[in-house]
Amino acid sequence: MGEDDEPLEQWAARRDGRLRPVGERKAVPLGSGQRRGAHIAPDAPRLIVEWDGHAWQPVTLVDDYAAACRILNPTPEPPPADAPPARPPMAPGMGRHRKQ
Repeated sequence: MGEDDEPLEQWAARRDGRLRPVGERKAVPLGSGQRRGAHIAPDAPRLIVEWDGHAWQPVTLVDDYAAACRILNPTPEPPPADAPPARPPMAPGMGRHRKQ
């Protein structure tokens, strides 16, 4: 190996960092010439596609942009009601940062 050669493991790690992750999804508007922004035709149907590492594969068809957003960005489930608080409440005190 010459001075300028990079080890194969480093090259592979750098390459993997640049590649699109498998399972990434996107919404593609359907219709002629519909490769523009979503705000142009929000009522147009969308095809949800997923990257499998080699090509985009169709997943489902939705009615409009709002439905596509719900699939691509699902809302997280709320924590159960009996779950403890994320952080314990602060103890009472008279520190300088507290209002008197």
